Amino acid sequence: MSTDQRTEIVLPGVVDPDGLRLRTSPVPAPGAGQVVIRMEATGVSFAEQQMRRGRYYDQPPFPFVPGYDLVGIVDAVGADVDPALTGRRVAALTKVGGWASHVVVDAADVVPVPAGLDPAEAETVVVNGITAWQMLHRRARVKAGQTILVHGANGGVGSTLAQLARLAGIRVIGTASARNHDRLRDLGVIPIDYRTDVPAAVREIAPDGVDAVFDHLGVRSVPDSWRLLAPGGTLVAYGSAATLDDTGSKQLPVLKILARVWVWNALPNRRRAYFYNIWAGRGLARQRFRTRLRDDLTQVLQAMADGHITAQIAARFPLARAADALRLAESGTVTGKVILNS
Repeated sequence: MSTDQRTEIVLPGVVDPDGLRLRTSPVPAPGAGQVVIRMEATGVSFAEQQMRRGRYYDQPPFPFVPGYDLVGIVDAVGADVDPALTGRRVAALTKVGGWASHVVVDAADVVPVPAGLDPAEAETVVVNGITAWQMLHRRARVKAGQTILVHGANGGVGSTLAQLARLAGIRVIGTASARNHDRLRDLGVIPIDYRTDVPAAVREIAPDGVDAVFDHLGVRSVPDSWRLLAPGGTLVAYGSAATLDDTGSKQLPVLKILARVWVWNALPNRRRAYFYNIWAGRGLARQRFRTRLRDDLTQVLQAMADGHITAQIAARFPLARAADALRLAESGTVTGKVILNS
């Protein structure tokens, strides 16, 4: 790959993974306040799986370059950017654009990666780590000694959240398929088979309810999650995975959850519910949003550097094989994040 050429993976519309297109162009120069990152690792998250189907609730119009986050080396800096950033390994949250050999981002949005961390391992906790940290510590504000339920505790967000919770002295109950239960036990999680009667199983472990539930499944799951809360407990919904292959409005599943959240919070029941959106507040309080994001990702990366978070990598593919990577991520046969390397 020529160093003066950028390679990008383009999602042209609602297509099968083989419909992804490869595009090359000159590496762009950074503008004022920007940096160019030479991508070392990006990933296939659930968001890209939704975007491929046109189901991500606020995705841009087709065509576009997917890629929710990345880790890489700063190759060039624009005006008004500290030249010392050049050559530094950084992480960035992008929402789109990460599936490229070179990515232009605002310098204010990059977070230094601690020395010694493998780029692919660090990549597994960018969007997943920010999401997990903010839901646990900023939304639910769970304390040591309390008990939480994490749906999909073997997934990218779920496993990171579980590890952060255990680090904070919190008891974790996690749902997953039976084949992943030994892995959850290794993380200190009490496993429940998601195919069983989950509410009944949770009640056996926590008869008085749990202090927080983290639910990415969607509107059909959140009522059970709400009923499992102890007094003072918090439900954090953060997705609609169960509607991935549905048709119709991509906003409707989220709107249904928001409607339930509004009703529940209006009732005098000593419990709270939230729908978590990682981008909330970006438009109205940009500087506060950036500061919070940098602080939280810094905490997660340091926890990984200190050995408190173990990365789960399912497979690594070169960027040009993005279709194979996406197909594997969607297969449901792997545990951990599928990584794309430049």
